[in-house]
Amino acid sequence: MSKPQGIRYGMVGGGEGAFIGAVHRMAAALDGDFTLVSGAFSSDSDRNLRSAAALGLDSARVYPTLQAMLAGESALPADQRMEVLAIVTPNHLHAPAAVAALDSGFHVMSEKPMALNLDEALAIEAAVARSGKLYGLTFTYSGYPLVEEARVRVARGDFGVIRLVQAEYWQGWLSLPIDRDGQKQAEWRTDPARAGLGGCLGDIGTHAFHLAEHVSGLAVEAVSADLATHVPGRRLDDDVAALLRFEGGGRGVLKATQVAAGEENGLRLRIYGEKGGLEWSQMEPNTLILRWLDRPAEIVRAGGPGLDALTTARLRTPAGHPEGYVEAFANLYGSFGRALRAGAKTPAAGTVDWFPGIQDGLRTMTFIEAMIENSAGMAKWTSLAGVADARRRAQSPGRIQG
Repeated sequence: MSKPQGIRYGMVGGGEGAFIGAVHRMAAALDGDFTLVSGAFSSDSDRNLRSAAALGLDSARVYPTLQAMLAGESALPADQRMEVLAIVTPNHLHAPAAVAALDSGFHVMSEKPMALNLDEALAIEAAVARSGKLYGLTFTYSGYPLVEEARVRVARGDFGVIRLVQAEYWQGWLSLPIDRDGQKQAEWRTDPARAGLGGCLGDIGTHAFHLAEHVSGLAVEAVSADLATHVPGRRLDDDVAALLRFEGGGRGVLKATQVAAGEENGLRLRIYGEKGGLEWSQMEPNTLILRWLDRPAEIVRAGGPGLDALTTARLRTPAGHPEGYVEAFANLYGSFGRALRAGAKTPAAGTVDWFPGIQDGLRTMTFIEAMIENSAGMAKWTSLAGVADARRRAQSPGRIQG
């Protein structure tokens, strides 16, 4: 039987010189399930056209703006127009692009964080509900095979009741004021108007938080936070720490920083229950360490024996052949594509078709606002449910327009 045509997608942002757009395109193409058919890659006309030409796109499907792309693609026959919009812009454009695309009848795969703030995130939630379309977020690290293995082992009770969770994400690339020297990626990530309420918090702290909840299977109930800005003149946080209280009595620590000079991409997760625990590091993603109260530690390897079927479904190569960031990204695209073809309305939790969706986005945006509120105030703890409830009560409909 022949393979079905790739899911047609368009991209907003991600033009010449952009990092994450290229990663999305590689991930979408890896399994042959997606085909790029249109784009509005840059507000700079020349860069937009050069980007499209380099990707071999039909010039008729290259648009000067997102609005033009949504209108142009909607006018095409159903079997030709794009089906999914990939959003790879700076953060301030995520919510307007998502709402406009959903309301125009397109599915959305968005770079994280989902929005500038929780109000915008709630507007996306409303657009998903009224459109009936799929919405996905690329919390990339949840796509690693051994992250799934860790989640499965916690969920089936291997370690007993979970007591301790430690998530950390250490980078050093913003240790100097390169954002003031014109470095493009640093410049917008430290600009509140384009990055949102959090700097390091929104950029990488959300990854650590998402991984902590996703693998532990527990929701964070409250945070006690300390946000710092070490580089003089920087307008957003570059260093974040928090104590976490999980449902069921578990306790946790989260640390994210972008000023640990010399660090590369040190995302690490440790989870401990009454009978044992686990440790996973993004820079050694093919290894999962298991520790036990009553027997020697174990090392589990990607592609090796003893893995759950949900883990092996996310692997592409035999043991000893490294898989990494792009493959993890591709796993999320693959799950999103399967859900789309099946007509699913939401991610299928606990299956190979799971991907981060609207609820993951809302949780991380609530986390950002709770952290900022707690760090700025005098309260010892801030409840995430309290923050979410207050925003829902205060939100006025139609805040984000397409």
